[in-house]
Amino acid sequence: MTTSLLEILDEHVARGTAPGIIGVLGAPDGSTAIVTAGDLPADAIVRIQSMTKPILAVAALRLVQDGRLRLDDPVERWLPELADRRVLRTPDAPIDDVRPATTPITLRHLLTNTSGYGVQVVPSPLAMAMIGNRTAAGQEPVAMGAPEWINALAALPLAFEPGSGWRYHHSFGILGVLLSRVVDGSLEEHLRRDLFEPLGMVDTGYTVPLEQAHRLPAANRHTEGGLVEVEPAGEGFSVAPAPFDLSHSELVSTAADYAAFARMLATGGRHDGKVVLDPELLAAMRTDQVPASAKTDDSFFPGFWDGTGWGFGAAMQTSGANAGRYGWSGGQGTDFWINPDGSFGIVLSQVEMGPEVMGLFRDVQRVADPACGIENAPAGST
Repeated sequence: MTTSLLEILDEHVARGTAPGIIGVLGAPDGSTAIVTAGDLPADAIVRIQSMTKPILAVAALRLVQDGRLRLDDPVERWLPELADRRVLRTPDAPIDDVRPATTPITLRHLLTNTSGYGVQVVPSPLAMAMIGNRTAAGQEPVAMGAPEWINALAALPLAFEPGSGWRYHHSFGILGVLLSRVVDGSLEEHLRRDLFEPLGMVDTGYTVPLEQAHRLPAANRHTEGGLVEVEPAGEGFSVAPAPFDLSHSELVSTAADYAAFARMLATGGRHDGKVVLDPELLAAMRTDQVPASAKTDDSFFPGFWDGTGWGFGAAMQTSGANAGRYGWSGGQGTDFWINPDGSFGIVLSQVEMGPEVMGLFRDVQRVADPACGIENAPAGST
């Protein structure tokens, strides 16, 4: 007898992984099951954090297929702050030990986290400088608006020549600013018109409308003493109005909304019979784009690159039983993946990433293995 998705979620709520969890399983035939456990209702609007990255990647690739952007053109046309970059002679060099960069930053570099900007996981002068000017990434919301943020980031040198290394996160903040300038307006409005409304993603955006704030759950963190609340339900940074331009920030969404996005990817970039993302661009998105020389031990956490690649806004498994599976997670305990057969899964909690949440992801992915099928969700949950 196989274990159902609901049993897995109930077990994790009981053991204290999260106060509430939403699970989604999508089958290749288009059917979708949404399952809830604990105190997180199916229509909760949650902070998806880095699950924003695949959405921004699709938005950028749609501009590529429309001819408004090209993957290998320098982005300084729209982001003059990034012209004439300086690069550290070594990633751990003093902040003033620099030389002129010889390679311009391109859209491809942003989509693949190879721009030269990103999280510094190893202590260094650059890491300290990023903390000092408030551009270091963490679980806290962004500390300044998009124009101030990109100016502060541009004041720092690159960790490496664009394309030659890999660092997480900041490339996608830059991508958000780039997209807002290419469309010459609000990035949120562009995403709504170009992607969210066509896909029926009615509750996805950079903030939760005040009248819907009751649907935003508390954010939590595991500590030695148990779960603690780090942001209250229905309040805080994610509730409208936005304090400043959030083009470099991250989205909120729902299980139904993100399932619509995942289903579009899983069905070859199509929605309701229409092409949303060109098959060749989708193939590039889900193909490892990072050279082996850039997959260094200091680029991310230990073991990340074992059987893993990074395409455009998503990671993929390059070996093993689930080779070809791709997707990504978010720091507030969210995750999604798409299998080569067109099935997909989503897990949503509002607990910061850690061993407990990673264990939840692993358990759900085992239940959602293509060999198991959507029948392992409870009957009537579609």
